[in-house]
Amino acid sequence: MARQPDLASILRTLDPSLHEGVYVYTLLPRDMDPASLPALAMIREDEGLTAILAESKAMEVGLPVLYRAAWITLNVRSDLHAVGLTAAVSAALAEAGISCNVVAGVHHDHLFVPAGRGEEAMARLRALQRGTAN
Repeated sequence: MARQPDLASILRTLDPSLHEGVYVYTLLPRDMDPASLPALAMIREDEGLTAILAESKAMEVGLPVLYRAAWITLNVRSDLHAVGLTAAVSAALAEAGISCNVVAGVHHDHLFVPAGRGEEAMARLRALQRGTAN
């Protein structure tokens, strides 16, 4: 499938999918080897290394849970240069009072919304895809 450079095409083909389970944001202790974790994503900040991983794995190794989330993947293959996707998705979810943390991969965008609100977020994203989101 070719990449979709324009926002209208991207939105019509969002194809969101909700992953099973709960995922968490956590801050790794400075003495922990990040390679020992099956993290979905990590980001290094001055304050430390943030990791996103399955809640069960975080609990297994005793990591602090800072944010519990449902994980949604936008299966549309958007271009990293595309303008407006994050804004459109965030606005649709914000209208429903759903916070959204976005992590972009090369092929797909991944949304982390509050645990327990994944289905509601999916409904909003499907409405956005149909062009019926208010």
